[in-house]
Amino acid sequence: MTINLPGHNSPGGSFEVPLEMLSACHQRVDKQCSTLRRLVVHLAKSGTDNDARQAATAVMRYFDTAAKDHHADEEVDLFPALIESMAGSDAVCIREMVDALTLDHRALESHWLALRQVLQDIEAGQTPSSFDVEPFITLYERHIAREESELLPMAARLLSDDALQDIGRAMRLRRGITTV
Repeated sequence: MTINLPGHNSPGGSFEVPLEMLSACHQRVDKQCSTLRRLVVHLAKSGTDNDARQAATAVMRYFDTAAKDHHADEEVDLFPALIESMAGSDAVCIREMVDALTLDHRALESHWLALRQVLQDIEAGQTPSSFDVEPFITLYERHIAREESELLPMAARLLSDDALQDIGRAMRLRRGITTV
């Protein structure tokens, strides 16, 4: 089994272009979900061997850090900036979309907690009695599709260069990057 570690051979993007960075993160989430699917098959064939344990560790590392930061990037910075961009206008559709995406984040986090427990067991060399990754992956796929088709294009149309720079700066600081 090939383990794709975050930050290696991953889609790019930079904090100077935060919408591209958010989209690149979606691609990295897809890669981690693919690893989860491969892990299910691998476990059935090979059990909790070294490759399975490494994959479990890598997926946990990604969703415990980068995915959390990504949700914060959206909820703390992007969503409020979008709502602010519509001040004085009818922002009902933006608010509905932001609320729905935020609820998705909470549901994803809930699924992740249960999935993470199974991955911890795999990491420890224990073979799980069941390992259903599909509800988590399906929700993420639907969520990402909506963000890619609706949220990010809307943000690109509505947000000023200054707002995007502020979002990029906040994304860097969230990750402890203090230099450009």
